Amino acid sequence: MNEKKKNSSPDKSILVMDAPAIQRALRRIAHEIIERNPDLNQIILAGIPSRGNEIARRIADIISTIEKIPVGVGTIDVAMHRDDVGIRTELPAVRASDLPLPLETKTVIIVDDVLFTGRTVRAAMDAITSFGRPARIQLAVLIDRGHRELPIRADYVGKNLPTAPDEKVRLRLGEDEEGVWLVKEDAT
Repeated sequence: MNEKKKNSSPDKSILVMDAPAIQRALRRIAHEIIERNPDLNQIILAGIPSRGNEIARRIADIISTIEKIPVGVGTIDVAMHRDDVGIRTELPAVRASDLPLPLETKTVIIVDDVLFTGRTVRAAMDAITSFGRPARIQLAVLIDRGHRELPIRADYVGKNLPTAPDEKVRLRLGEDEEGVWLVKEDAT
């Protein structure tokens, strides 16, 4: 593992995955998806905005390169399916969902950047079922940081990263400095 302190940041952050480590994790996830899903024509990668979309696209590109077939990719917005909509001080930004239909014979693989409490994934499952009833739903995440509040488990994980409740995981994709950082928030 390539762990470095990022000294240019005002907070205390540790680089836990650099760009090559992210790429290796996504390749591993792609290979696992190929192994567990014998008919790749029946899968749809549904990214949760915004970084889940980019991760889904990258995994689909890897699978397409390996297997020489196109992979369905879509977006599933969870904003209005969250269980905290009524208690938030402001409404979350709503984005358009776009899934290749019909879903009835498909395996929909929800793709997100970080799995934490499981509430976003539950909202994604609710959103997906508003489009139809897929044959199966699976979950792929780049980072699983633990602290589940719901009985949800990822089928495909790039990296398990145990964290303390006061730590945050920061992810940058498609920028000059791609990576995943573990950030210790100051108690001030």
